[in-house]
Amino acid sequence: MAKALVPASICSDDPDFRAKARLADLGVAQLTSISYPALTVCRTPKLIRQSDPEQYQACLTVRGGMRLDHLARTAILHGGDLVVYDSSRPFQAQPTSGEGTVEHIVVQFPKALCPLPEKEITRLIAVGLPGRDGLGRLLSRYLRELALGQSDRSPADSSRLAAITVDLVMARLAHELEAERSLLPEGRQQALLARIHDFIARRLPDPRLTPENVADAHQISLRYLYKLFQAEGLTVAGWIRNQRLERCRRDLADPRLRERSINAIATRWGFGDAAHFSRLFRATYGLPPRDYRHLAHSEGMRERPTSVHRRSTT
Repeated sequence: MAKALVPASICSDDPDFRAKARLADLGVAQLTSISYPALTVCRTPKLIRQSDPEQYQACLTVRGGMRLDHLARTAILHGGDLVVYDSSRPFQAQPTSGEGTVEHIVVQFPKALCPLPEKEITRLIAVGLPGRDGLGRLLSRYLRELALGQSDRSPADSSRLAAITVDLVMARLAHELEAERSLLPEGRQQALLARIHDFIARRLPDPRLTPENVADAHQISLRYLYKLFQAEGLTVAGWIRNQRLERCRRDLADPRLRERSINAIATRWGFGDAAHFSRLFRATYGLPPRDYRHLAHSEGMRERPTSVHRRSTT
């Protein structure tokens, strides 16, 4: 862990200490998923003098609680909370309960990548930032999804994800500081697009969802909305359609929903015309919904098609 994160003293009184760490190298940034029992982590002035990567670490508490003492501040963190560390300053962290496993997702990146002034960031060091709504919830959901899908990434994908991840962390901090104007234009654009994606995801069941609704809700022009989605390689309507199809595909492959009719699944995700849904599904996944469901259940697939190639529906 000293090599993966920053050099620190780690000790535990647990006689059966079992911990796990999973690392994803995104190039300029790194994502680390960690689970562990009761322990104490100390980064001392001596360790800082020996090695300092000069990085910020944004730590999302996924499960359990933690106490962080850093910069003469104490933060008590619960599930969903985000906190920022400074590798150049001493700190001590430990779970708030002696029982159970604590889980975190840590994003670390060089301070040089941060567009906000260091004195502004320092105001948020060791300050618990809730993740229950707004950008906090969006960032929390994004980091959890990013931590789960670490297997199929090309170097180019990793580089893009690093930029997006740092932009979202900075957007969350800037929002807390009421300093969003300090972000680079690219960062503001990525943060806006991420909020739009989240807005759409929460309204997919509504058949009345349109690009016009999305633009109005975010107080931007329809033309600017289309411009934001150009990098996605899809139109806004195409992106909405693909998200709905993917939700339908997951439900069709879920054995717990075996008794739910295909029409009910399509309706649940905003498709009002069963025949239209069937044509779109077949064009996207290569099989009619009924055949796909049969294949998925017979092969025991749950989350991802293995023998069915997904086609582009741009």
